[in-house]
Amino acid sequence: MQHAASGDGRAVGFLYPGYSAQDDYPRLEAMVREAGADVRLPLVHTDIGEDAHRVDALLEMGSAHRLADGMAELAGRGARAVVWACTSASFVFGWDGAHEQVRELARVAGVPASSTSFAFVHAARALGVTRVAVAATYPTDVAEHFAAFLKAAGIEVVALRGSGIITAAEVGTWGREEVLTMAGAGDHADAQAVLLPDTALHTAEVVGDLEAALGKPVLTANQATLWEGLRLLDLTVTAPRLGALFA
Repeated sequence: MQHAASGDGRAVGFLYPGYSAQDDYPRLEAMVREAGADVRLPLVHTDIGEDAHRVDALLEMGSAHRLADGMAELAGRGARAVVWACTSASFVFGWDGAHEQVRELARVAGVPASSTSFAFVHAARALGVTRVAVAATYPTDVAEHFAAFLKAAGIEVVALRGSGIITAAEVGTWGREEVLTMAGAGDHADAQAVLLPDTALHTAEVVGDLEAALGKPVLTANQATLWEGLRLLDLTVTAPRLGALFA
């Protein structure tokens, strides 16, 4: 990967479901720009339908027509890659279905595409991580779909903890202490990293705190989504505030 330098003027477009932790993205943009990368992160909100961490609602949230509507709004904003910034409404489609989802998104967008679920897989591989703990905001049955997705990618989930939260709106109200508590409760001695798979969770400014508390890499949804977008542009950004993934 080439290193980002001032003057690149590149953009990664994000399709973000609804309104909960979308303000992480301006923070992330500021962090990578402070690190010397001239990268823009235009974001468009997609219509989520029903705000529910429930499989049927998530399948509709990630449906092709909703993503296509989002791309129509994102068009013309200079994005050279696009990421569906949602974990649950990508992994619920399963390994094959999630691949089909991003293939269709790339077709509509006309640029390389990915999703947050694949961001976690690619980030774990980049760190050489094969055993993880998952600390999820979701109900356990939804979190189990993420575990199955990771298993299909060859990543072992040694511990899985759901928090039972139904709506993204509620997740978006969580602050630093709730995030640290959930991550700590979900960690496991055998895990090489801890994964927090919800883009509704504010994590941009707490990755360093999480890694200091747990003593291992932590991958959060919005951090990993940013990294995936930069990967699609073949850009490497060194930003230690964003943890081991950006070190």
